[in-house]
Amino acid sequence: QVQLVESGGGLVQAGGSLRLSCVASGSILSIITANTMGWYRQATGKERELVAYITRGGSTNYADSVKGRFTISRDNAKNTVYLQMDSLKSEAPAVYYCNVNSPIPRPADYWGQGTQVTVSS
Repeated sequence: QVQLVESGGGLVQAGGSLRLSCVASGSILSIITANTMGWYRQATGKERELVAYITRGGSTNYADSVKGRFTISRDNAKNTVYLQMDSLKSEAPAVYYCNVNSPIPRPADYWGQGTQVTVSS
C-alpha cells in the first residue's frame, strides 16, 4: 500500500504561482518501482483529468493546457513529487490529486486526498 499526502494548494491571483507537493509513504518497494508519479485535477461537475506525470526514468508528460507553465519534478530520496505551477489562469477551482501508478505488489493506482487550487481573476 502507498499513502499520498498533498500540500501546497490555496488561493492565488491569476498570473501567480503555486507549488504543490506530494509525499509518498508506505510500501517503499511500490514507491521506488512506480511507473509514474503524477498530478490530476478535477473541477466540480467535470471528469478528473491528467495534468502531468513523470516516469521512473525522469521523462515527463503534460496536458496541452499546462505545457510551458507547469513543471513536474520528483525527489526520489524524499519520495516526493512536485508540481510547480506558474502563470496560473483564472479557471474554475479544482482539486489537484497526486497519483502513483505502481506494478508492485500488483498493478494499481494510488491517490491522495487532494488539495484545492483556486485562481482568482
